[in-house]
Amino acid sequence: MIFNGDERAKKVGKVYIVHGWTYTITPWEPVVKKMEEEGVEVVLVKIPGLTKPSKAVWDVDGYVKYLEKSIPNGAIALGHSNGGRLLMNLCIKNPKKLKHLILLDAAGVYEPSKKRDVTKKIANFGKKLKNIPWLRKVYHKIIGANDYDKAPENMKKTLANMLESDKTLDISQVTTPTTIIWGGRDTITPLHQGKILKERIPKSRMIVREKWPHSAYLTYPMELAKLLVKVVGDVQK
Repeated sequence: MIFNGDERAKKVGKVYIVHGWTYTITPWEPVVKKMEEEGVEVVLVKIPGLTKPSKAVWDVDGYVKYLEKSIPNGAIALGHSNGGRLLMNLCIKNPKKLKHLILLDAAGVYEPSKKRDVTKKIANFGKKLKNIPWLRKVYHKIIGANDYDKAPENMKKTLANMLESDKTLDISQVTTPTTIIWGGRDTITPLHQGKILKERIPKSRMIVREKWPHSAYLTYPMELAKLLVKVVGDVQK
């Protein structure tokens, strides 16, 4: 995205957005437009295999290297869901990379669960269901693996790599000043995970919006945009 150039809008700052597990960034456009109208330049970073073509199987280290090249030193960056996981890993590897980190309903908190166990085994079981597409989709919906079902083969392996990486992600090593924004109605990364991030990241503050779900950019785009403008403005003071 490019700043709209409206001189009537005070230039508040610039933020890089690392999106979550999605194959289109179009739904982010209302948020970006509103932020730019309010003077915040926004760069939506396209993630290989998701919104940028890639047939490779990615792991966290590969994504971190990609983000190191895509985001300049001293930037403010926001990570939503999987994007938050990637940015936390980036901040641990390079503590001075970002000026400020914004985590929006971020993934990365490891909690043993049946969903994770099933995700690891689903590739083998999926072979048995490959000739029954409707049954495969129902099965994936029941276990909450819709992202997996939609993914091409390389990204199924990539998603498994992302989940597996959480086992070794030491959140307490994130020393970058951090603003944690969470939706009270998030059922993907529940609120208690956001509270864990707040407890473990030393220089962090938390903002909770009780009515917001996991993807507030879809349901509350204007409210999210205004909040992000304020956060960026506060960082620049």
